[in-house]
Amino acid sequence: MSRFDTIATYFMASKRGGVIYLGVTSDLVTRVSRHRLGEACAFTAKYKCRFLVWYEVHASMHTAIQRETSLKRYLRQWKNELIEKENPNWDDLWPSIIPQPLPGQRLTIEQFARGERLKDS
Repeated sequence: MSRFDTIATYFMASKRGGVIYLGVTSDLVTRVSRHRLGEACAFTAKYKCRFLVWYEVHASMHTAIQRETSLKRYLRQWKNELIEKENPNWDDLWPSIIPQPLPGQRLTIEQFARGERLKDS
């Protein structure tokens, strides 16, 4: 795995109490950046689910998929409570997961939008 790969289940939302999208990924940063650009899937683009409001990191894709399957069975109220337990104001968590470059490394916004990554030293 590269320096920024993160296996996770996550919720994207349109706003507090708005539409929620539940996903699973092996690269949280790239996947969320694609949701924010409206490129990840038709559902999040249509309903403008651009805010990362909750995520949970996993050691393997198998456990992440199991967790996603379990969360899909949750009632909406339970999903809201899960989000609000960790993020009571439904703040966008994107700034907390954006990778910072190593000293001396640079990546333009355009490069990041294309999914390019900094090279590990």
